[in-house]
Amino acid sequence: MKKVLKLTLAVVCVMFSTSLFAQKIGRINSQDVVVNMTEFKEAQTQIEALAKDLQAQAETIQVEFNNKVQEYQKGLETMTDAVRQIKEKELSDMSARLQEFNQVAQQELQKKEQELMEPITKKAMEAINEVAKAGGYTVVFETGAMVYFDEAQVKDITPEVKTKLGAQ
Repeated sequence: MKKVLKLTLAVVCVMFSTSLFAQKIGRINSQDVVVNMTEFKEAQTQIEALAKDLQAQAETIQVEFNNKVQEYQKGLETMTDAVRQIKEKELSDMSARLQEFNQVAQQELQKKEQELMEPITKKAMEAINEVAKAGGYTVVFETGAMVYFDEAQVKDITPEVKTKLGAQ
């Protein structure tokens, strides 16, 4: 009985190790793929344009706020307490609006980036999957997440995916 169990265990180990060595493993630098896609470059242009527009609006509000602060400081000595309190409240409200604008602008920029990048990353993942299936790869790892790999055993499929996508 013990001999049969040992023999069965040995056969299972040999089968497992044989199937493990028969697997084809690949690696990919998906960030390199995405960054070199035409769609990514177009998305970056749109994001930069939006960021520039939001920055210009923020600067306009900031200039207005700075002018109000200077006006307040110049007239501080001649203001009555009631006028000073009203001016301070105006400055406080304007400062809060500026902060709120900056937060909303940041959120809008992140939302636009996510909206534009989602289809690009999806397209890249579809191409990675197609190349991996066509190449008969069992597993494809992200290059940046790997600590060590034997380049002779783990093929880099990044160039094939870039070619499939028409990326440089």
